[in-house]
Amino acid sequence: MRYALLVQGAPYSHQAAHSALRFAEALIARSHRLETVFFYHDGVYNAQRLATPPQDEPQLVDAWCRLHHEHGTALLVCVAAALRRGVVDERESRRHGKQGHSLESPFELTGVGQLVEAAMTHDRLITFSP
Repeated sequence: MRYALLVQGAPYSHQAAHSALRFAEALIARSHRLETVFFYHDGVYNAQRLATPPQDEPQLVDAWCRLHHEHGTALLVCVAAALRRGVVDERESRRHGKQGHSLESPFELTGVGQLVEAAMTHDRLITFSP
């Protein structure tokens, strides 16, 4: 089956992001395909490249990136929610006259239309909210 996940919780404030990641790993272990993860609301903080949690805590940003590199999972971030929270890529940083960028690669800023498309084209869309 082809899955998409919607993550709406910040990585270290709520259980949603960690649960989504564990669910993603379980899907892949059972030979399902996780094609898309869409980060929305405070979930956009999962794409923050400057996050530096203590070593004894889960490294969620790194784990999401690993899913992309090992399994081709698209990591999509709602651009409107991200900009409101200061999560910007290089292009948006220049466009808004900011000094730097904070979006980790391979996360991509995109519109909510990509979430709608994922809901229509995948077999399942699972939501993780606080």
